[in-house]
Amino acid sequence: GIAYKTVYNWIDQGWLDVQLPDLPDHGIRRHRAKEKRGTFSHGRSIEKRPHKVETRQEFGHFEADTVLSGKRKGQAVATFVERKSRLTIVKRLHGRDGQFMTQAVLELASQLQDKLKTLTVDHGKEFANYQTIEQLTGTQVYFAHAYSPHERGSNENRNRVLRRFIPKGQAIEELSDYQLVQINWYLNSRPLKCLNWHTPIEIFLLNLRH
Repeated sequence: GIAYKTVYNWIDQGWLDVQLPDLPDHGIRRHRAKEKRGTFSHGRSIEKRPHKVETRQEFGHFEADTVLSGKRKGQAVATFVERKSRLTIVKRLHGRDGQFMTQAVLELASQLQDKLKTLTVDHGKEFANYQTIEQLTGTQVYFAHAYSPHERGSNENRNRVLRRFIPKGQAIEELSDYQLVQINWYLNSRPLKCLNWHTPIEIFLLNLRH
């Protein structure tokens, strides 16, 4: 089906032999950087999110965020993390306005069909078009509390690993499409303790069958 083709379009098997450094996650600074993206205040609170999303019992619930280069303008990357499998999709954004993130979410929803059930985000201005996303996809968008990154723990964790490849100050434009494929493959092919030493891609594919 389309779901399997979609996954292998994200993570092309031709890069299976690419060896990326197995970087440890220890010693990473955990303080929250000062918010520079611009914010808004309305939207459905995470307090209204179904409990089954919190417990990771059900597949299809994603967290989303934006990773910036540290430059004031230019490209960024969107990160989408499926909560149950921890599958991470890193997608280039050609701008930082809400229209680019909205387009990225719509593309993800189209690829996943009915598998994108909820999306948990922060109040960054790139998510200001959340009502458009909800109307066009049927996906409910929930907003975490301000300065509460733990409420999107999967995204925060995967972004810390991502920062090993995209350090603050590096222009996203400098990343080739090939490098983004490498990063996606690395994030999803590492066995994780929280998955009983399975990989995110294994758990993701297993859940697509249901």
